[in-house]
Amino acid sequence: MQFFPLLLALSLSAADATHAVVYKESGRFGGWPANHGAWAWGNELLVGFEAGYFEKKERGHAIDYSKPAAHVLARSLDGGQTWKIEEPESLKAPPGVKQANVPTEAGKPAVPCPGGIDFTHPDFAMTWRMASIHTGPSRFYYSYDRGKTWKGPFESPEFGTKGVAARTDYIVNGKHDATVFLTAAKQDGKEGRVFCARTRDGGKTWNLLSFIGEEPPDYAIMPSSLRIGPKSILTTFRRRPWIEAWRSDDDGLTWRSLGKPVDSTGGGNPPSLVRLKDGRLALTYGYRSEPYSIRARLSSDNGASWGPDVILRQDGGAWDLGYTRTLVRPDGKLVTVYYYNDNKDQERYIGATIWEAPAR
Repeated sequence: MQFFPLLLALSLSAADATHAVVYKESGRFGGWPANHGAWAWGNELLVGFEAGYFEKKERGHAIDYSKPAAHVLARSLDGGQTWKIEEPESLKAPPGVKQANVPTEAGKPAVPCPGGIDFTHPDFAMTWRMASIHTGPSRFYYSYDRGKTWKGPFESPEFGTKGVAARTDYIVNGKHDATVFLTAAKQDGKEGRVFCARTRDGGKTWNLLSFIGEEPPDYAIMPSSLRIGPKSILTTFRRRPWIEAWRSDDDGLTWRSLGKPVDSTGGGNPPSLVRLKDGRLALTYGYRSEPYSIRARLSSDNGASWGPDVILRQDGGAWDLGYTRTLVRPDGKLVTVYYYNDNKDQERYIGATIWEAPAR
């Protein structure tokens, strides 16, 4: 029997957290919500993920790379308690694109964006997608009807890099003004290095603002970012195996390190960063060592320091889990969506935990 130190983590009681199934099918692999994005309009929630086929393996992700995977959405109209799966035709990948080396259902080729996107539209959503974790090419789509239909795909610039591996992380600054956080291949062509870019013409042109930190010896990937002041931005991203935080006070032109909100994710997992109703920040992530779990940390000072782990659940059956995306409901409760498993030899599914942050 294993014992885990109680002083290192705060475990939520059953009254504080409830779990829901977003997507689960026998023989399937539901994975990687952090790659696709999540959006909220009050209690209407939307999350993207990948639906492939399960394959039992001793090493690596338990997905069958020889079978096609679909890029799908799950929508909840009741704050994350129940979900329905959607497969918009307009969100399919361009012909020939593979996601995580898995063939995908083919859609339209990517084209240049004409611009004029209204990022402040009340039903707006945008998603950025990649073709490879190393060199791209990448693309983006946007919606004015809460993700029911999408415009795109539109080509992503490569910003003078050796390729861009895009996942969904953006900040809306104004009607035609947005900042996006992406990952570029390093100079040796391997993954990866985080940078940010900005458009002021509704997506027609994107200009590189800055790389965040020096090029790492391993990788720095999968940012999750939040505006914390008129000119201040906090971004967090995945390292091996910790999570790193950086702050900019000039709208993304320069950055300073705030250290490690999480010293270890048990093997590598990306963060999801949101602001609570009471002003605190919440960072959620998957923990890929025993006890396999979904965790959170809270900050009362805009990311300068972080409290101990809050355990949302720790009943996972194997390391192949996490990639959280967290949304805040109007009542202040959080909905954290992730991929999960109950046993290493069973399907991977998309789960959600509805929880309330412990009091200050």
